[in-house]
Amino acid sequence: MTSLHGKKIILGVSGSIAAYKAAVLLRLLMKEGCEVRVIMTHSAKDFVSPLTFSTLSHHPVASDVHQDEEWTNHVEWGLWADAMVIAPATAHTIARCACGLASDMLTATYLSARCPVFFAPAMDLDMWQHPSTKENISKLQSYGNFILDVGNGELASGLIGPGRLAEPEEIKDFLSDFFRIQQDFKDTSILVNAGPTYEAIDPVRYIGNHSTGKMGVAIAEEFSNRGAEVTLVLGPESVLPKDDRITVLHVTSADDMLETCLQVFEKTDVAILAAAVADYKPAQIANEKIKKDNQKLSLELVRTPDIAASIGKIKKAGQILVGFALETNNGREHALQKMVKKHMDMIVLNNPRDAGAGFGHDTNKVTFLFPNNKEQHFELKSKQKVAFDIAEAVHKMIKENAKN
Repeated sequence: MTSLHGKKIILGVSGSIAAYKAAVLLRLLMKEGCEVRVIMTHSAKDFVSPLTFSTLSHHPVASDVHQDEEWTNHVEWGLWADAMVIAPATAHTIARCACGLASDMLTATYLSARCPVFFAPAMDLDMWQHPSTKENISKLQSYGNFILDVGNGELASGLIGPGRLAEPEEIKDFLSDFFRIQQDFKDTSILVNAGPTYEAIDPVRYIGNHSTGKMGVAIAEEFSNRGAEVTLVLGPESVLPKDDRITVLHVTSADDMLETCLQVFEKTDVAILAAAVADYKPAQIANEKIKKDNQKLSLELVRTPDIAASIGKIKKAGQILVGFALETNNGREHALQKMVKKHMDMIVLNNPRDAGAGFGHDTNKVTFLFPNNKEQHFELKSKQKVAFDIAEAVHKMIKENAKN
């Protein structure tokens, strides 16, 4: 039985020459055991007959919210589905969805959908590359929708380039993978720490860094989306997760973070330490705000607790520990030493000097290092995609541990 078996899918078809491929996709989904209902825009009917889709799906095809004297409940459709797939998604349909224009059954249902929504774009080269289309795609992604990659090849205009609808088999496989990974961390407890720590100098000032917590939050959301029970220990002034299933524990200093992480780790299957913990803190904290009486101020600094090393010491058999190493020189050497010394199962190495990587960016460029001298190198990508890669690596480690 596949991950798609029993899933309820809304297939939205908009007016493109590629609409005939939607019929092939429908057949593939039906063969996987899906229940599929089809919504067509009026222009889609110029390319494929609604009779084709109603015959294949065994359900009437919807196009209008109001038809004759009957009302089609788009809200009910939006609540019914496990996923909504718009394939092909034309530039026009993408723009309407991005702007929230409920001008027909397809867009009204999209705005009512509580399920994941997947757009498979199809349009000519110039339309795909136009700034307005790119902006609309970005809007849809920012709303949490999924955009499938377009194919590259000969287009209806005769031009050659990106803009072709993904092949039906590719769309089916994308959906299958999505539902597979939704539950691959079910009954797994995950600890993630993220963000900076602030080490007080006096009641007003502190030692800190530029971390925003974006990488750690992306990791927490990725694991939560895949069925894990996630606890996020979050430093001050960090971004917050949008997923309310994540338990967020706010801390300020390295000592606070250590204490909280140790409490959570006892009952944790996997710990991913992505926080940018301050290495030093003032030896003494002034009770009152320090006045600027002198031209110079000297602070005695002492080491903060090593959270990764402390967790590594108490790690039990079967628990997985993943760390991060932010290095500017001899990165691989330092990261490997850190991984061995702190009993880590994997370390994520990155360099803030790489363009688009490090604090504050929405992207990162990383290398995964493992104790068996294996490495995985990745190009610059969004932190969400880095989080996906981390989750895939952890899932593989869990499966390997289960075999041993």
